[in-house]
Amino acid sequence: MSPDFNLDEDLALANRLADAAWSAIRPHFRALSNVENKAAAGQSYDPVTEADRAAEKAMRDIIARERPHHGITGEEFGESPSSSGWRWVLDPVDGTRAFVAGLPVWTTLISLVDPLGFPVIGVIDQPVLGERYAGWPGGAALQTPGGRSPLNVTDIPSLSEAVISTTDPFILTGPEQQAWTELRGAARLARYGLDAYAYARLAGGTVHLVAETGLQAWDVAALIPVITGAGGHATDWTGAPASLGGQVLCTASDALMDQALALLGPAAL
Repeated sequence: MSPDFNLDEDLALANRLADAAWSAIRPHFRALSNVENKAAAGQSYDPVTEADRAAEKAMRDIIARERPHHGITGEEFGESPSSSGWRWVLDPVDGTRAFVAGLPVWTTLISLVDPLGFPVIGVIDQPVLGERYAGWPGGAALQTPGGRSPLNVTDIPSLSEAVISTTDPFILTGPEQQAWTELRGAARLARYGLDAYAYARLAGGTVHLVAETGLQAWDVAALIPVITGAGGHATDWTGAPASLGGQVLCTASDALMDQALALLGPAAL
């Protein structure tokens, strides 16, 4: 691993970033005074709040002070250059629609990505519930007020036994929606509207498959180390390793991945 990377120190920094984000977000949860729509005319509603911007700024300030040679990619404030090739990818409030609605299924996403574009640390933080999911090469853990415990996916052998999720089936294209409908029909249970929290619960063993499309780097980077560190798979809809955007499929077992790819493959981009 690069001398620019120290697992313990960078995990500790990721935790400080999550703490700073929650400190900035806390005054606004269920107390919003302003919600803007950043969607272009004719596009679906895409809210942004003062919490999103305050949390990303708080995290950027820490990174600039403690890792000035690292770059930053954030949903709200774009790109900052990297002199080392290492980059922090931030989504201060993933699931802003849930946040606006006062629902505690939004998360803060934090990832450290290496110079080759591979996420090596991921944090999915849901501070209202007191749940922080972290992943790194070879492991993942859940931190709660009660302590720290390893994260492990549940080895489900068949879609017929699986709990699956996508955030919003109405954003899928026609072919993607058809593929999702077949996947949903083969599964035991489907849940919606969870954004990145669904991936956290996949790592935690209570959800077994998540399929999404149209994602950006800040939507994906933190998920990959958490899912893979917990023993799951993160691919695109062709079965190739997940990239930082586009279509993503995360599964808890080889069997689920194979069954899902057979149904999603015709809609793969």
